[in-house]
Amino acid sequence: MKKYNWEDTIKFNKLSLRILGLWPKGYTTYKCDFYIIHTLILYTTFMIMHVTAQAVNVYFIRNNLKALVGTSYILLIKILGTIKAFCLMKNMKHLKELLKILNSDLFQPRNENQEGLVKSGTYFWKYLNRVNVSVCFITNVFYAVFPLTSSEQRRLPFLAWYPYNSKVSPYYEITYIHQIMGLGFNTTVHVNVDSLTAVFCMFAGIQFDMLSDNLRRLGEAVNEKITTEVNDSLMFCIRHHRTILRYIRTCNNIFNWIIFLQFLISGISIGITMFQLTLVVPFSNEFNSLLGYGIAITMQIFLYCYFGNEVQLKSSNIAYAIFESQWTHLSQKIKKHLIFLSLVLLKPVQISALNLFYLTLDTFMRIMKTAWSYFALLYQLNMRK
Repeated sequence: MKKYNWEDTIKFNKLSLRILGLWPKGYTTYKCDFYIIHTLILYTTFMIMHVTAQAVNVYFIRNNLKALVGTSYILLIKILGTIKAFCLMKNMKHLKELLKILNSDLFQPRNENQEGLVKSGTYFWKYLNRVNVSVCFITNVFYAVFPLTSSEQRRLPFLAWYPYNSKVSPYYEITYIHQIMGLGFNTTVHVNVDSLTAVFCMFAGIQFDMLSDNLRRLGEAVNEKITTEVNDSLMFCIRHHRTILRYIRTCNNIFNWIIFLQFLISGISIGITMFQLTLVVPFSNEFNSLLGYGIAITMQIFLYCYFGNEVQLKSSNIAYAIFESQWTHLSQKIKKHLIFLSLVLLKPVQISALNLFYLTLDTFMRIMKTAWSYFALLYQLNMRK
């Protein structure tokens, strides 16, 4: 059977990150070469400088609640994007190790049914990824356009402090372009890091499906195979399971802080965005920008939680797969191995963020409830004034 290349699924993400300086070529990490200079220039210009200008401005608007709230909801996400890029660079070696594990023989589909599992598993991720990219792109377009239609003269897309007068030409035009490019850079980082987190969870779920399929087939050809060969197949399944667990541990180590901060900041940002929607003219460009932003943030955490939830569900189904096999025809020795294996598989595998949050749909609903609480608090404070 032809070897399946798991990296083909994320080739667009790899290309996007490589252009941004966040994905060194091949299986290597960062070296002292031209690419690291390319990375530092882009990261400093379009992330550090862009975020710093808005962060400094917070000090000057600290007494203006409306302006402070209007700045913080987008600033928090941009700071998160900067952290995501840093975590990606820091853990590049481990990310490349994940790709090596994926391309190992243990993770390859062994029959047509498993190839079908791979195709069906990747289809929904590709669909959600396209939706996420589309929403983020449309939102960025609104943010780029709405200052031009505003009644305020020479308004920038985002409130920020600069050591020069950004209202006069050519500084206004240069600053405007820099903010839009910074937004695009930050958004591209968010989209691709979120896609990678989701796709690595999705790959883990597919591996659990393939493991379940292998276990179901254990006793199928018992009449034609000698017991030793059946035992070898069982040992293959055990090695496969251990490798999946190692793969998931590596995923957790890479994305721990990213997931934790994503959940923490998303709840606040969604709540503030809902509050902002009550302050602007409905269906104006600014309203559409905020609405698209809120949908994009919601999509981010849904991607994490949905595919993390799939890992939990599919890992809990492996024990049932053992009992769906022709285990009654197997030898006593293999039956004992299956009993021990089923005991190990009773506890489902969960992907967590610092062991504080688990990637489940229940967590997604809790975040949305928290966001609503933030919105209600801000709305009440505003009504009192």
